[in-house]
Amino acid sequence: MTAAPLIAVALVSAAALAYEILLMRLFSIILWHHFAYMIISLALLGWGASGALLTLAQHAVQQRFAPLFCAAAAAFGLTAVGCFVVAQRVPFNPLEILWDPRQPAYLLAVYLLLLLPFLCAGACVCMTLQRFRGELSRIYSVDILGAGAGSLGIVALLFVLSPADALQLVGALGCVAAAVGWIECGGRRRWPVLAMVALAGAVLLLPAAWLAPVMSPYKELSQTLRIPGARVVAQRSSPLGLVSVVESPRIPLRHAPGLSLTASTEPPPQWGVFTDGEGLNALTRFDGRRSSLAHLDQISSALPYHLLRQPRVLVLGAGAGADVLQAHYHGARRIDAVELNPQVVELVQGRFAAAAGGVYGPMARVHVAEARGFVAASHDRYDLIQVALLDSFSASSAGLYALAENYLYTVEALQDDLRHLQPGGLLAVTRWVTLPPRDALKLFAAAVVALERSGIADPGSRLALIRSWKTSTLLVKNGAWTPEDIAAIKGFCVARSFDVAFYPGMRRDEANRFNVVEGPDLFDGAQALLGPDRDAFMARYKFHIEPATDDKPHFFHFFKWRSLPELLSLKGQGGLPLLEWGYPVLVATLAQAVVASLLLIGLPLAWVARTGAPHGRGVPSTGSRGRVLAYFLAIGFGFMFIEIAFIQKFVLFLSHPLYAIAVVLFAFLLFAGIGSRVSGRLKGSPVPAVVGAIAVSAALCLLLLPWLFQHAMGLPDAVRILISAALIAPLAFFMGMPFPLGLARVEAADARLIPWAWGINGCASVTAAVLATLLAIHIGFTAVVMAALAMYGVAAAARP
Repeated sequence: MTAAPLIAVALVSAAALAYEILLMRLFSIILWHHFAYMIISLALLGWGASGALLTLAQHAVQQRFAPLFCAAAAAFGLTAVGCFVVAQRVPFNPLEILWDPRQPAYLLAVYLLLLLPFLCAGACVCMTLQRFRGELSRIYSVDILGAGAGSLGIVALLFVLSPADALQLVGALGCVAAAVGWIECGGRRRWPVLAMVALAGAVLLLPAAWLAPVMSPYKELSQTLRIPGARVVAQRSSPLGLVSVVESPRIPLRHAPGLSLTASTEPPPQWGVFTDGEGLNALTRFDGRRSSLAHLDQISSALPYHLLRQPRVLVLGAGAGADVLQAHYHGARRIDAVELNPQVVELVQGRFAAAAGGVYGPMARVHVAEARGFVAASHDRYDLIQVALLDSFSASSAGLYALAENYLYTVEALQDDLRHLQPGGLLAVTRWVTLPPRDALKLFAAAVVALERSGIADPGSRLALIRSWKTSTLLVKNGAWTPEDIAAIKGFCVARSFDVAFYPGMRRDEANRFNVVEGPDLFDGAQALLGPDRDAFMARYKFHIEPATDDKPHFFHFFKWRSLPELLSLKGQGGLPLLEWGYPVLVATLAQAVVASLLLIGLPLAWVARTGAPHGRGVPSTGSRGRVLAYFLAIGFGFMFIEIAFIQKFVLFLSHPLYAIAVVLFAFLLFAGIGSRVSGRLKGSPVPAVVGAIAVSAALCLLLLPWLFQHAMGLPDAVRILISAALIAPLAFFMGMPFPLGLARVEAADARLIPWAWGINGCASVTAAVLATLLAIHIGFTAVVMAALAMYGVAAAARP
């Protein structure tokens, strides 16, 4: 055997990263996004575990590399499918974890099952690094390049395959990698190749029903399907989500969030449109009679139409078209509708076009785009910009979106929207009512700051806020409110039994009259946010209501640690819905990752220290082991900090989260792979120079990004993708060098530490992915990048 199985390593790496992204998609359907993130982050510790195990089995790797490599690759393919099938049948329900003592055990079972495939894939790469020590830079480069191809390939596949079909393909790819590895390793017998190909075929022929994701019974779609006669009549899948259309012939679905309790008309029959089983949006059966839409004048989002005449309207987040119908009912002269998911638009324009009355036909011009990017690239001005209410009330109120970045509700987004209003135009944003108030006050605070940054000395003169029993609507005017406007707002609310929460000059006793709660908290909060003690009010408020910004875009993050004891004390009184689940789960994930990493890093080190070293080298000193630990921890944290921060930064520039993930991940891995290959030709001790190049490249990116966001957002998608790749290329190129350079120095000192170094880097990467999100919530993405550069500085100082 003369050559490393480079093609097989690339295939395994591609399959493993594709599997990681695919699991995120599958568990977002089965559970919720942040629980998927928690489970998969811990499962990825399998990479670190592979290094720990191989540190203890180095002699076997040297003696029987080919069969062990092929067995691990085939095991990845089989466990990728089999462990998922078993894991989703474990009765784990994250919403019961605080009161059902069995749930932690179920969660541990899911962790262990999903850890196995990553353990096998990591073992393939780690064994190859350990066996072919003279080719470290080549092996690492094909590992990285394969991972990049896998990240791009799975996103493309999910446009044409369901997640279950893609899972079969990933599993089969692992078996194919085993066959290719056997051939590359010079195996003389042919039966192992035939066996691996047969296994790949068997995986592809598994019944689809075995692999179909089983949705949590607590998701909105599952609950809706419990209605007698309700059924899914259409379904579309893509990387953006699983879109399901539900029909209920016996008990018609009628969805009108916050409909006035005095309304005399009801919505016509509707279909329910869900994305990943959440975010119910109504697709209305419209027969062309305007009177059938009268209910759309009885919800809080109708207010701006009573202040404008025949407006030109832009609907952001149009979904299945309910807000378009509302604009049509109120006589809008032109409607532009922006919807991110092309599958939703295709369903409304295609199969349901006739029954929906051409809502995305002659009634409105529909644009498939991300809302923020569309506004930034547009040169039009509107009388009304309507930000639709599309997220789920249950998920929003439970804090299930707390980890999600949202660039629609940031200060900069509101400034963009205001710049696209005609004089006297209105920006209307509707949110769910939560008690105590969270969404509405955080949005109000962002509007105040946006107006102040736009040079408005008295922002309160341009703001109005109303509340129904279920929704609130914030209006921001491009100009000051007139007495006629205020009279119209008050008349609209009185006629529908809605509460006015704020308008300029409002008295406290005017609030909280119809949908009575304990106190006029919205009015008090609005007054405080406009007053001189705004910062003090936000600091002492029970929830985090500081405005979201483009650097800290976590609008749905409301959790404060000091409120946790009070919320837990309300457990017996039904107070747990007040607990924002996303953030505590993220912290718990970080704690678990740290504990697991300490075990996976510490045990192999203890073994090396106890057994001594071969060939008379002696046991590595405590100082040298400490340097290896510090170096590989630092570069693992640094790489992941930068990668995650850039993915989120480029969501805004590329105007699409899918483009950001695919382009940034692929660009980082591609150019890092090239840099890794080049690093093998460097002489001397180049790590400090490489770290300096990383710092300069990152600083250049941070300086250029704000300029790009301001001046290049209107360029075509292809041009912005090329600009993004070009901007990332030098940074990623240099970031690909420290790992192979460090491994080369470890090999020279004690080659037994190579799998340990691999395990350290893997554990650091998983912990860093969770920690980067946590830090971004508190200090912003720019500060996360600066922290990454500090980590690379530590690596330069601690290089082995």
